[in-house]
Amino acid sequence: MAAVMNTTALSASRSAFASRSSFSTTPKSAAPKQGLAITAEVKPVLIGLAADSGCGKSTFMRRMTSVFGGDPTPPVGGNPDSNTLLSDLTTVVCLDDYHCLDRYGRKDAGVTALAPEAQNFELMYEQTKAIKEGKPIQKPIYNHVSGLLDPAEEIAPSPIYIIEGLHPFYDERVRDLLDFKIYLDISDEVKFAWKIQRDMAERGHSLESIQASIEARKPDFDAYIDPQKQMADVVVQVLPTQLIPDDTEGKVLRVRLIQKEGVANFDPSHLFDEGSTISWIPCGRKLTCSYPGIKFFYGPDTYYGEEVSVLEMDGQFDKLEELIYVESHLSNTSSKFYGEITQQMLKNSSFPGSNNGTGLFQTIIGLKVRSLYEAITKTEVPAIA
Repeated sequence: MAAVMNTTALSASRSAFASRSSFSTTPKSAAPKQGLAITAEVKPVLIGLAADSGCGKSTFMRRMTSVFGGDPTPPVGGNPDSNTLLSDLTTVVCLDDYHCLDRYGRKDAGVTALAPEAQNFELMYEQTKAIKEGKPIQKPIYNHVSGLLDPAEEIAPSPIYIIEGLHPFYDERVRDLLDFKIYLDISDEVKFAWKIQRDMAERGHSLESIQASIEARKPDFDAYIDPQKQMADVVVQVLPTQLIPDDTEGKVLRVRLIQKEGVANFDPSHLFDEGSTISWIPCGRKLTCSYPGIKFFYGPDTYYGEEVSVLEMDGQFDKLEELIYVESHLSNTSSKFYGEITQQMLKNSSFPGSNNGTGLFQTIIGLKVRSLYEAITKTEVPAIA
């Protein structure tokens, strides 16, 4: 039977893990934060998030970790350019830190950051395995400002350890250590529209240079990153809207939550009736939505030969607080109370994607990860207001 943690337990988050660590005085150490107590017998729950660069992994991580409480921040007193984020229960590690070639080394070798030969998979595996066993690690730092590899930082195990980046499922040894795998799949059309909006409007790049940049990365993306989505337990697929014919702006999105059946400690969410095929246009009197409107879909499907359940939202919300109407028709979301999804979305309303299916489905995945953590550890996590 799961033990309900009280407020006293909130003061002891990583103590069981950190007590086994002997902090070095040479590399900067990640100071443990406060949160839920955990017994020495319980090992960290490992989550993997795979996606291409510039696809919203950081926003996804902020939504997920907010379900567990705390404000994700870099290790206190460490490298100001650290990519690691710590909060009450979670550690988020960027897999760029396992580049074995820095920016200049990749240029000399004629490879991209997506190429396997630019990664240190052996160290990635050894350190992920050590964390899984409850041991601290001396993790390298890839400095995105300088493009160099900085001195290592010490990272203590935490109850929930998330690795995010280009290759979390590429190495079978690392993949097998993960308790849950997520892939963020942005279609080429949407990726191109987003990159134009960002690089032309904000950085003054030409359309030709943007196209050249995308084309240069595409062979390695197709070869090494994209195939990982078939290994994921859930995929968030972001596509052009079908509500506006020939849309090229990428501002209105069709988002699909592809949920694999038969995954341990995970039950797919559904709309109205589990296993049915449903197309739903919500009532305009209960859900305000301007042109082109909102349309939902739910039904069973197959994905790379696997049985899946698919939730889909096309369009965007005008008034986020009215999401409660949609939430009332969703089932098996792993929320702890009616309205928790809406509450989380409102709390994070400033995040990109909060008015469409990306924010909605990322929030649901965060709740699913919490439920998975509770099932594995037999520990209940309080709902965070």
